[in-house]
Amino acid sequence: MSDPADVLADLRAEGDELDAFVGELSDEQWRRGTPAAGWSVAHQIAHLAWTDRAALLAVTDPEAFAAEVEKALAAPERFVDDGAEEGAALPPAELLARWREGRERLDAALRKVPPGGRFPWYGPPMSAPAMATARLMETWAHGQDVADALGVRRAATARLRHVAWIGHRARDYAYLVRGERPPAEPFRVELVAPEGESWTYGPEDAAQRVRGTALDFCLLVTQRVHRDDTGLRAEGADAEHWLGIAQAFAGPAGAGRAPREGAR
Repeated sequence: MSDPADVLADLRAEGDELDAFVGELSDEQWRRGTPAAGWSVAHQIAHLAWTDRAALLAVTDPEAFAAEVEKALAAPERFVDDGAEEGAALPPAELLARWREGRERLDAALRKVPPGGRFPWYGPPMSAPAMATARLMETWAHGQDVADALGVRRAATARLRHVAWIGHRARDYAYLVRGERPPAEPFRVELVAPEGESWTYGPEDAAQRVRGTALDFCLLVTQRVHRDDTGLRAEGADAEHWLGIAQAFAGPAGAGRAPREGAR
């Protein structure tokens, strides 16, 4: 887990980068469809604003957050989409202002959490660094949807280390959410970072391994690309299976993305 100040600084930078893409969009561009079925650019930003608000409640008002959890349990298949729909219906300028304000308020709240402090979440309780890491992962992933919709090519940055860390840590969750038993033995993940250094996770002597670029791994575990459209290499049947189901985000098993035409 990264130092809290470091991950909070990276979360701010990730939000600022996405803000630069959407800050001057036309109304037509806000309505443009993204690779997520039924979601426009506005839906993507609305979802981030909605989740930031939920995170702020969890940090500052656990009782109010508990009420939000009850709403989620009452409509587990709809509550995420409903939150995105509500925000996407706002005028773009209002939605953008809401997202910006939420980011600032969450940043301030997370910086005030004492070392070792934890607060409730939809899954296990979270620490401030873990919440910031999760928010960065979501901001990057939904930012990829926006970039794809706008035809923008984003440069991979060292901030991907946070996404890769979650992707590796969430290995067992990907199995459990599908009703499968996770493998007993840990996996080794060896990634080439954007600037050429190596990021490694898991024991050196693990029999099951994944190798490739950090960008491909992060796109895969956030389900922004199909397995066949990456250069990731698996050693071992269990590692190969994991690459077909991996997800770094909480919630039901994602549908993933279809392979591009001509992919292997």
